[in-house]
Amino acid sequence: MILVTGSILAREDSFDEVRRSCLEHVERSRTEPGCISHDVHVDCQNPLRLFFFEQWSDEAALRTHFAVEGSKAFVRSLKGRIVETSGTKIYRAESIPR
Repeated sequence: MILVTGSILAREDSFDEVRRSCLEHVERSRTEPGCISHDVHVDCQNPLRLFFFEQWSDEAALRTHFAVEGSKAFVRSLKGRIVETSGTKIYRAESIPR
């Protein structure tokens, strides 16, 4: 499994628009082949920060997700509406039996 994390810090005056765009992106992404989960959360310590956590079946599915026009449009939609991004962090993970 592939794990993806990242966060963005929205400008205060555009938070509602950014949050709406994030939710639309999450809902669309969840329908893509290979998407196990795709979530966005508001940071409890900084309510203008949105944190993404994603699980993908494999690297091919993730690469396809990044190439989808909807994903590219989402990134473009953030321009001028966010202060910073943590960047995308990608990890390979495996389940550990208990």
